[in-house]
Amino acid sequence: MALSENEVLEGLAEIVVDETGIDAAEVTAEKSFTDDLDIDSLSMMTIVTLAEEKFDVRIPDEDVKNLITVGDAVTYITGAQD
Repeated sequence: MALSENEVLEGLAEIVVDETGIDAAEVTAEKSFTDDLDIDSLSMMTIVTLAEEKFDVRIPDEDVKNLITVGDAVTYITGAQD
């Protein structure tokens, strides 16, 4: 059963908070991973790997560069679910 965008956002926020220590209130759909949340490329790859495991989706490396905001990732994951 596919998760809603809100469920994916909540799950992704948990991953970001666990990986970076950022306050959960800061992880919103419109925030940029790099510009707003100051997430570097290594942390981003870890977040992507954890998101793939949590949501049972595959995010190819060539698609990761298009995930600019948290909302981009939520939309991608939601669309990639079965």
